[in-house]
Amino acid sequence: MGIEPIFNSHNWALVPFHFWSVVFFALGCIVGSFLNVCIYRLPLGLSIVTPPSYCPQCKYSIPWWLNIPLVTWLALRGRCKNCGAPISPRYFVVELLTGLAFLGCWLEFGSPDHPYSSMLLALTYAAFLAGLICATFIDFEYFIIPDEITLGGVGVGLVASLLLPSLQHENSLWLGLLWSAIGAAVGAGIVQLFRWMGKLLFGRQRLKVPPKSKIIFSETSLHLPDREISYEEIFYRKSDKIVLHARTVELIDRGYENVTVKLSPAALAIGDEKINPDDVPYLEAESAEIILPREAMGLGDVKFMAAIGAFIGWPGVVFSLFASALIGLVVYVPLILAGRREWSSRMPYGPYIALAAMIWVFNVLSGRSVFLAFLNTLTGGAGS
Repeated sequence: MGIEPIFNSHNWALVPFHFWSVVFFALGCIVGSFLNVCIYRLPLGLSIVTPPSYCPQCKYSIPWWLNIPLVTWLALRGRCKNCGAPISPRYFVVELLTGLAFLGCWLEFGSPDHPYSSMLLALTYAAFLAGLICATFIDFEYFIIPDEITLGGVGVGLVASLLLPSLQHENSLWLGLLWSAIGAAVGAGIVQLFRWMGKLLFGRQRLKVPPKSKIIFSETSLHLPDREISYEEIFYRKSDKIVLHARTVELIDRGYENVTVKLSPAALAIGDEKINPDDVPYLEAESAEIILPREAMGLGDVKFMAAIGAFIGWPGVVFSLFASALIGLVVYVPLILAGRREWSSRMPYGPYIALAAMIWVFNVLSGRSVFLAFLNTLTGGAGS
């Protein structure tokens, strides 16, 4: 049933178990090095294949002996060998975290004591956690989760569940695929519902920007002084509007002073003038405040939860949603008490979801949680 028996840990027992522990940790560190490439390049639309690794400051092409995970960063004390520019500690952290994630997956799901023990299962969960790590660090830095991770994750989760039905706690190939598809649908559906409810309850967000800031409307996104937001993330309904009072407005062929700008998916109003947005590829406004339509969660979170559901099924989705809300509360309350409300408002929600999904993998799928037992009771064991 599936290709799982080929990788069953019993078939690898001739080699000491913790030899594979070392292999998984080393493999995870190598994958973490690749994740650093993805974290840097995917949001910028750059190829993750070419060119080879290079220093962002001096463009020095890094040879393989200066690209050894963990070791190189420590040996060079976090600086480029060629120009001496600092290398973010994030590179070391991602490599170490991915190595530990891979090791944890082997210790948990590669052990002969696990009911669905196999090296392939451990590798699959390790790949899943690698995707969560990559999404987390991109979301922290850019407030986006690329489609390569979310939509790509949905596809990989469906295929993995078909070839490895034990991922969904099933023995049948087609049941594995079915529960994976249900998990993806439930994940996307629930978050989309929350997104819609949040729009009704918290429909507008008033953002202060530094005086005389330049706010740029391009063809695809809104450029604020501290970030870029795609219109796909802003406009949920046709009635959504971006509103600001501008001291000056500059178009390619003309300008305005002291006017209110309103932009919706279908219309652009500058003062009393109505313009087709498709005829305005670029608009620059100077303002101290902008009002945006607000979502409780972004569209990226919808696709991200679909990917998570494709791997860990609908029970994992339900757990991740409630656990992520609790994690967010644990982070939010101390920041409020410390008078740092603005910090919490700038923190993306994707990392909370990723952490909750990781908790599900290590603490629920391992059988150490009563939550799974409760779901098994409700469903008779199906799809859990």
